[in-house]
Amino acid sequence: MTPSDGGPGTAVRVTPSRRRADEWAVVLAAADIPHWLRQRLDGWVVFVEPVDADAALDALAAYDRENAPEREVEVAASRPFTIVGLVVALLLIGFFAVTGPRAERSAWFERGSADATRMMAGEWWRAITALTLHADAPHLAGNAAATVVLMTAVCWHLGPGVGLWLLLLAGAGGNAVTAAVHGGDHVSVGASTATFGAIGILAALRIIGGRAGAGGRKSWVVIAASLALLALLGTGPHADLLAHLFGFLLGGGLGLIAALTIKKIPPAPVQWLLAAAAGAAVVGAWRAAF
Repeated sequence: MTPSDGGPGTAVRVTPSRRRADEWAVVLAAADIPHWLRQRLDGWVVFVEPVDADAALDALAAYDRENAPEREVEVAASRPFTIVGLVVALLLIGFFAVTGPRAERSAWFERGSADATRMMAGEWWRAITALTLHADAPHLAGNAAATVVLMTAVCWHLGPGVGLWLLLLAGAGGNAVTAAVHGGDHVSVGASTATFGAIGILAALRIIGGRAGAGGRKSWVVIAASLALLALLGTGPHADLLAHLFGFLLGGGLGLIAALTIKKIPPAPVQWLLAAAAGAAVVGAWRAAF
């Protein structure tokens, strides 16, 4: 069925499974409730006319109560487990063992830090390489922990390849914009620009995906919670506030674009090819640095 007036309708349910969406459609058809399906990034969405939203939710809730065991099994299996965040965190720790802390003034920091003056002079690779460097052990520990949680969440939603590329673009883009704003006399390192990009991406996905059955009112809750996290975690005495802010904003923009344009999550072979390409981009940036 389609909306009688061509309007957008109200989303009442979303699922990654087309079979589940078809089941819900049958339930609504049996209840004589006009409805239609649409595929988005977060899955198949069931829409109804706004005046029928309450009746549709009641009918679907009754169906859920009758089929609770089957529904629980499907939801548990709908998203694959991923350890991408843990793997990247371990790589950051291993790389720190090679570079040492910034106080040792190794060639890695000389060639790879996000030095605004040098970046504006054309050393583009610093926007990427700086994400892999950390000033000291506490700095590394905080970013590694955030990477495990936030990067894993992004890759769980989007897949490892798409997730890693969005995070890399948000982190490198945040460093580049920060350098452009400062113009000089500013040097920074750390993966935190990318981790704040992850917060922005997750907020965008929640805003777009959370419409089904919840209403647009909760979008403001998500935005407020994300800004609170930015204020809590990104404004410490030694934090690079501008880099965190730009990473967050770029992540939010990239997350919105992904949510609105990607109709189907790429399959595993494509995801791992994209993940390998993201790793190659980091290696290539370091090759350019040296």
